[in-house]
Amino acid sequence: MLPRPRIRPLTLRDLLKHHAPPRRTIIAAPRPGSGPLMERRADRELPSISTGSTGWLRSLPIFIAIMTGSVLAIFNYQKQSSSVVSSTLYALRTNPEAREILGDEIYFNSKVPIIWGEINQLHGRIDISFWVKGSRTKGLMRFKSERKTRMGYGRWRDGWLTRDAQFDTLEWSLEPSGGEKVSLLQDAPVELLQHETADKIEATA
Repeated sequence: MLPRPRIRPLTLRDLLKHHAPPRRTIIAAPRPGSGPLMERRADRELPSISTGSTGWLRSLPIFIAIMTGSVLAIFNYQKQSSSVVSSTLYALRTNPEAREILGDEIYFNSKVPIIWGEINQLHGRIDISFWVKGSRTKGLMRFKSERKTRMGYGRWRDGWLTRDAQFDTLEWSLEPSGGEKVSLLQDAPVELLQHETADKIEATA
């Protein structure tokens, strides 16, 4: 009688070994300059991606410089379009001494003028200077005015309740290029020496 062969039970490892799909080799990712891909394969290896986290630090100074320049340009344009700058420039054009120094056609020295100083009518401080030019030469004009008292009491004017405050001009001078500073307060108009600002409050019935 022949011996019966013993049947060894299959383990989980043997089952996975027999039913596992065949392995396929991964094709290397294309390198720079290797040419266009003529076909797409699922077994192609993905290209490596640089994970550098300090790349944004290179553009940070450029971003800060752009934002700083934009803010300064906005404030400079606000001062340039103010009534204080336009009034002083008009008074400079009509001033005989300034016309004698600068000549005719008095205007800003450049197409994009820079207004140095501050215009703070709320706290009563105006101190500005900017370059101007004429047909003869150019010069630096400075205008300084302060409000030494607080806002006055209200009074009626054209249906509005206004609170007036008077500014006193302390300096209005012109310093030509390569010359000495000249004071223009002697021939300054009264509106420039003592100008007012008013806050309007609508009257309610």
